[in-house]
Amino acid sequence: MAEKTDAPEARTWNATHLPDFSGRTAVITGANSGIGFAAADALARAGAHVVFAVRDPERGRAAAARVNGSTEVRRLDLADLASVREFADSWQGGTIDLLINNAGVMMLPEQRTKDGFEMQFGTNHLGHFALTNLLLPHVRDRVVTVSSGAHRMGDRRISFDDPDLTGRYTPQRAYSQSKLANLLFTLELQHRLTESGSPVRALAAHPGWAATNLQGHTANPVARVLMQIGNRILAQDDKAGALPTLYAASQDLPGASYVGPDGPAEMRGAPHLVGRNTAASDPVAARRLWALSEELTGVRYPLVPVA
Repeated sequence: MAEKTDAPEARTWNATHLPDFSGRTAVITGANSGIGFAAADALARAGAHVVFAVRDPERGRAAAARVNGSTEVRRLDLADLASVREFADSWQGGTIDLLINNAGVMMLPEQRTKDGFEMQFGTNHLGHFALTNLLLPHVRDRVVTVSSGAHRMGDRRISFDDPDLTGRYTPQRAYSQSKLANLLFTLELQHRLTESGSPVRALAAHPGWAATNLQGHTANPVARVLMQIGNRILAQDDKAGALPTLYAASQDLPGASYVGPDGPAEMRGAPHLVGRNTAASDPVAARRLWALSEELTGVRYPLVPVA
């Protein structure tokens, strides 16, 4: 159902250019606010049945009530692998055409998930890693994972021997590692999908600087104030921030593509294909991260390669 988009159209592309999603199902994590809600609203308006996969069902139902279209709300706590398994085990919705790994936490004070992982790596990467692999037998079109330009910051590598960053934790280092992990996950997922003969595509997107409530939870009060100022002066709104996700979700792009804004420093603008740093393009690191993620979550790639 994806449609090809030429370069001139891409420079002005917005949610009104979405193709018809009637009869299709999209699962979006963190769909109750920010760019997740904006993507859910746009896809529902385009005809999709949108599943709000959210930690707080009450907030999810309040958000879904604001959407003009077909929705449902299901509980999912990405910081708790038991919740991830429960969500996947209870899936009775048939085919998932589109899985959008959108939810995330950003630059938190040091803390742990229910399973003892560093919260940002555990939520932003491991939770989505487990969810994707558990749902993958139901997915028919594509998986879009939301990363960030912050993958270029921090250590610019995965701390394979200590992903919890014990004794070295800083909110920025941990966030950057989790966003780098999102891109390496997409790279290796696409490799495995191709090797398995699956038509499903794995893509990544980043919103640029979008004014959402994500920045309000950062650990440093000075950083919170600076981000609030940046939200007013530099940022685009959540609807514009969702466009790279929607573009990746609907356009005829190669697997492992990365979509972001076309403006200066990829901070804002219309969606188009963007680059990533060397660390995020390393297939050896991607395979190593996959093996580590399987070990930590106990979840493995479910598809059997075509003989």
